[in-house]
Amino acid sequence: MNNRQLFLLFSFIILLILSGWTYYWHDAFVFILFALPFIYMGIYDILQNKHAIKKNYPLFGRLRYVFEDIRPKIQQYFVESDTDGTPINRNERSVIYQRAKTQIDTVPFGTQLNVYAEGYEWMTHSIAPRDFHKMDHNPRVRFGGEKCTQPYDMSVLNVSAMSFGSLSQNAIEALNAGAKIGGFAHNTGEGGLSPYHLKHGGDIIWQVGTGYFGARTEDGNFSDIAFQQNAIRPNVKMIEIKLSQGAKPGHGGILPAPKNTPEIAAIRLVKVGTTVFSPPYHSAFSTPGELIKFIEKLRTLSGGKPVGFKLCVGRKSEFLSICKAMVAHNSYPDFITIDGGEGGTGAAPPEFTNFVGMPLLDALAFADNALIGFGIRNKIKLIASGKILTGFHIVRAMALGADTCNSARAMMMALGCIQALECNKNTCPTGVATQKPELMKGLNVEAKKVRVANFHKNTVESFVELLAASGIDHPEKINRTHVYRRVFMNLVKNYEEIFPTIPEGCLLEGGDAPFDFEEYLKRSSADVFEVA
Repeated sequence: MNNRQLFLLFSFIILLILSGWTYYWHDAFVFILFALPFIYMGIYDILQNKHAIKKNYPLFGRLRYVFEDIRPKIQQYFVESDTDGTPINRNERSVIYQRAKTQIDTVPFGTQLNVYAEGYEWMTHSIAPRDFHKMDHNPRVRFGGEKCTQPYDMSVLNVSAMSFGSLSQNAIEALNAGAKIGGFAHNTGEGGLSPYHLKHGGDIIWQVGTGYFGARTEDGNFSDIAFQQNAIRPNVKMIEIKLSQGAKPGHGGILPAPKNTPEIAAIRLVKVGTTVFSPPYHSAFSTPGELIKFIEKLRTLSGGKPVGFKLCVGRKSEFLSICKAMVAHNSYPDFITIDGGEGGTGAAPPEFTNFVGMPLLDALAFADNALIGFGIRNKIKLIASGKILTGFHIVRAMALGADTCNSARAMMMALGCIQALECNKNTCPTGVATQKPELMKGLNVEAKKVRVANFHKNTVESFVELLAASGIDHPEKINRTHVYRRVFMNLVKNYEEIFPTIPEGCLLEGGDAPFDFEEYLKRSSADVFEVA
């Protein structure tokens, strides 16, 4: 019996008791007057579809909003995570909720951050800004190189990789339906291509991880036939090979046993009710050259769709080895997704979450420089992923080389996630990260898809408005001089000074490689990932 059924039963019993009491003691009428409003509120909570917490926990769920309102104001700026130097505070969460609900998107009293604190960042503005109203409010970037026959025009902000299994069926449906409304892409995560990704017709980036879910043989190896059957679907616009993810790089994905339902097991071709560990490495390739050939293979099997790979940067020499293999084979992925070490997940060992993987800004600048150094930056698009929450975060990522951005955390909040931190227990109270039907039902797809689309639209518009304020008429014109950081109390530098751009082609054989690349180049090879 779920929470709603218990509440209705409890209400019915209370009404019977109060009715009997009133029959014998007429002065008990006051108790009925006291109880009826609460019963009414509880029934209203069950029937409404706007708030999952209220629907799943009628009447008692309202306490969440009470406690939120009386929380000490100092907690508004309480740092919950400072992995990348940008705390996710209550103010930022409020912005996400406001944009998803199309509420007032302004604040009083100006800057709410300490502008003299180390790590504070800002972007430059122009005395001659652009007219925001005359700019393209939905800028798009074309993905697809010379060998791609089905290029895709992607939004600057998209849904990052989150698997069905980690997220509920209703959450996946709402994300994809929101993507359909807003015309942006929805990454499946490594859990396979489920019916819920396809039901509403939103654009799909199908991620193929080390477990090859949805593209595997019974023994877990890659299957050309299974892959092609899914890759040629019209909804699938791009293919992403997952090498690693920011939250647990080098570890492989984890699907806890309570979330591995018969339906999910059938989609992934695994044994039901078991904890599913994706291998930490791919069996389809083991060298940089083999990775490049695998990309070519998937592009052919998919009918010429853009194919790329995702990784959290670890050893720099290994990324340079991939770059060398690209040049040696004269073959390039259509895109590379850089996932920062601060990226989120539903389940991971704390050591991996906190201490493994390069943070997004450092990794993005390095990857952009590496591609510039090998003279191949114009052949490959870069996607940034890792705590992208606001329009400024998009600007910041693009200043360091990103062409587009992916967001997972903010999209989940648009769905109603309250960061209850129950993702790995299958007890998410909002129905976002659970496979329990009684909790999942609280997340209404029709209501939440609109909020996802609203968040995307309003955040992209805030990004475009920032461009206009800077006098920039196109995202391609953002560079590292447009963002500043307070390094110390009395020292400010722009991103070009912190992350200097290296000369075009300087990492090619015979080039004059910068000193901080020399040692990594020596240990890199097109034939192996790491030279001993």
